[in-house]
This record gives sequence, structure tokens and C-alpha cells, in this order.
Amino acid sequence: MEVSLSQKKFALPVDSEHKSTEFKLFSVAAPHMRAFHLSWISFFACFVSTFAAPPLLPIIRDDIGLTATDIGNAGIAAVSGAVFARIAMGTACDLFGPRLASAALTLLTAPAVYCSSIANSAASFLLVRFFTGFSLATFVSTQFWMSSLFSARVVGTANGVAGGWGNLGGGATQLIMPLVFDLIKHMGAGQFTAWRIAFFVPGLFQTLSAYGIFFLGQDLPDGNYSQLHKSGDKHKDNFRQVLYHAVTNYRGWILALTYGYCFGVELTIDNIIAQYFYDRFNVSLHTAGIIAASFGLANLFSRPGGGMLSDIMANKFGMRGRLWTLWIVQTLGGVFCILLGKVGSLGVSVAVMLIFSLFVQAACGLTFGVVPFISRRSLGIISGMTGGGGNVGAVLTQVIFFRGSHYSTETGITLMGVMIVCCTLVIMLIHFPQWGGMFCGPSSKGTTEEDYYLSEWSSKEQERGFHGGSLKFSENSRSERGKRVESAPTPTPGTTPLNTAYA
Repeated sequence: MEVSLSQKKFALPVDSEHKSTEFKLFSVAAPHMRAFHLSWISFFACFVSTFAAPPLLPIIRDDIGLTATDIGNAGIAAVSGAVFARIAMGTACDLFGPRLASAALTLLTAPAVYCSSIANSAASFLLVRFFTGFSLATFVSTQFWMSSLFSARVVGTANGVAGGWGNLGGGATQLIMPLVFDLIKHMGAGQFTAWRIAFFVPGLFQTLSAYGIFFLGQDLPDGNYSQLHKSGDKHKDNFRQVLYHAVTNYRGWILALTYGYCFGVELTIDNIIAQYFYDRFNVSLHTAGIIAASFGLANLFSRPGGGMLSDIMANKFGMRGRLWTLWIVQTLGGVFCILLGKVGSLGVSVAVMLIFSLFVQAACGLTFGVVPFISRRSLGIISGMTGGGGNVGAVLTQVIFFRGSHYSTETGITLMGVMIVCCTLVIMLIHFPQWGGMFCGPSSKGTTEEDYYLSEWSSKEQERGFHGGSLKFSENSRSERGKRVESAPTPTPGTTPLNTAYA
């Protein structure tokens, strides 16, 4: 429901929560689109920092004497650091707001990027990659921020584009760091000095993005958390209750598992793909870097496409359309991952890798088309759990398939594809009582959106009016019923929603 007063206040049309009902990519209107651009640029900078080392590994390896095991351990460290950081980031977003949480983490992890230039052993190289990897938790604040600023009809698109363009950093750094390295070397530095100086570029980029978010961003359409807490327009939530409603909602755990085998696989590929093509097909380091970059750069349209597809399917088929599309796309990603490890020619391998990248990255966008509807009260922790699941998946696949010599890289890629297909099956277990699941319709009890989201608030909290945001979100999320499916009845005005837990 759009409000005329809100249209005068905001540059974009908004709903009753003042969330934008439109996504205008080339707008910088505050607060909605400005926050969008700040969030994806910051996440992009953190991705560049985290994966700045892999393109230069042949040089770094020769300089400080890294073994294959050292390189594998450092790759695992880079993605494992964000596992708990993402959960912590979700909590920080729920309690302090995405602007402060994102700016703080981005700034705190920047010193690790600068310190990469003084790494002189396998242990120090592993440590700087580990602490730099914490910055990937800014993905959670990016998704939380978009879910707080954009309405149900366009939230999949907003999350998909912000996450996808941020993930572009994983591909862009494959091009950026070799160019920076070559430029510094041409200026007279030796190659063992040039790679060290090169790390100051991503470090500075990350630092500037942190200041941009802090000074230019805004948590919610109506202001920052601190301002709204002082004015009484937003109460300070109870951490125990926020955590409880997150960890007891099984849907969040399922998405954490499945995200481990779309985004987690993407992180794994970012770490191994350049070296894979370099070793298996005897291409030059420059060519391997270009091929590896093409995988990450597909995020320009693949993950955003997944988010848009989620919104399109929801418009026609509701939440059930989002779930079906996620399962189909991610399963196809697994199939092409299996093929990638099987094909033996360079041209076919590149083609299969590009198709695989489209599906696996689109699945990431589709996942965060569902996440905002799992919980209204615990959105941050649910986002953190899901994002952390992505890093856990990356760690597990690298430990099992790409560390040591137990499997060849091509065999590891094929087995990773099998894991994608198997783990994606659990999406079939997700069921919303007000909307249904892949195979079952809504609950026969006539559960409404209000019943589901207000069940996260006790009767005492509702008496004090803390549930107001959830009530508005319930109204705005009725679009998840879709146009072609039956869903829960609309509550009669004046009736009291059920206070039953559905987690």
C-alpha cells in the first residue's frame, strides 16, 4: 500500500514501511538507492581485498617459499574467517544497524590488507589472508540493508544486484592485481617488491569505502538506528529473543546449507580456477587469469538475474515460485559443475565453466529472494546464518577435495557438483504455513501473514507496540501469495492474529 505523504517525503514510491517499491538502478536518490550503491561498492572492495593474492600467487610463492599445501591452507583460511564473522555481522545489523556494522568491519579489516605487503613466511601469509577474509561478512550487511530499504516486490532484485555486483570483485581482482603489479614493476620495482606494494591499492580502496558508508549511508528509510532509538520510533530489541527466533526457524538452517553449495562453491572456484586452467591446459598465467576473471565477472548479470527471476516468479506463483526456481537453477548448476570436471578440452571447459557460473551465481540471487521472508524480527541473524553457511560450504569443499593430493582437481570439481545436486534437495522441505512449499499448499488452519510474523512477539511485547514493523511487513508481504496460487485468507480488519509459533 503506497502512502501519498510518503511519496512527498521520498524520491521513490514507497510502501507503508517506507521501503521503496521500485528499483531504479541508475538513481542515487537518498536513502534507498544511495545505500544500494554504497553497499555494493563496499562489498566489491572487500572481495577485491580478500582475493587479491590468488592472481599473484606464482610470484608470492617464489618469494616466500610457499608449498602447494601452504597455498591450499591459505585459501581455506581466506574463506573460513568469515564463517562466524557473518553470524556476528547479522547480530550487529539487528542491534546497531547495517551502516555502522558494515563501516566498522570494513575499516577494522583494512589493516590486514596492508599487512599482506610484509608477509614473509607461510604462517604470516595465512594469517593476513585469514583476517582479510573477515571482510566478506559485509555481504550480510549488504543483504540486510537492501531488505530494510526495498519492498517485497523488488527485494529479490535489490539483493541480487547488490550481492552480484559486490561479488564482481572476485573476478575483477583477477584483472586488477596483475595490472597493478605490472605497472609498479614498470616503474622500476623488482617483482618481489612490486607484489608487496600492489596490496596498498585494495587496502586504500577498502578504507575509503568504509568512510563512504559511515558518512553517506542511512540505516532505514526514516533514519539511522541511533536516531530512531533516541526518538522512540524504534525500540532496542532483546538480543536473546532475536537469537531465539532465528535459531529455532528451520528454514534458515536449510538455506544456510544450500547456500553453502552455491556461494560456497563460487568462493572455492575463485580460489582454484586460475591454477586449474594453468596446470591442466598449460595456458599462460595471463590467460589463466582472464579465464578465472570471466567466472567472477559473470556476476555482473548472473546473480542479479537470479534475484530478478525470483521476483518475477513470486509475482506469478508466490513464494512457491521462488522455491521451485531456486531448486531447479541450483540443481542445473550442480550438473554443469560435474561436466566441468569431466570435459578435457580447453574450449569446451571454458564454455561449460561460463554456463556453470551463470547457474550457480543465479542460485545465490534466488536464495536471497527467499531469505527476507524467513523472519522479520531476526532478519540480520538469518542473513548471517545463510551467509555463514556459504563460507562453511567453501571450507568443507576445499578441505575435502582441493587440499593435498587425495583427489585430482578435475575429480574434485566433479564430486563438488554431485554435492551441489544432493544438498539442494533439502529445499523441498521448506514450507511456509501461509504460502505453502514446493509440493504442498498453505496450512489448512488458515494461517495468515500476520499469524506467522507476529508469532515472533509475545503478547506483552505486542501490548507495548513493538510488533508494529512486523504488522506492516505482514501486510506488504501478501504479494508472496502470487497471482496463480491459493494462499491464506486475508484477515478481517479488527481481528486479532493468532499468537502461535511457526518456527
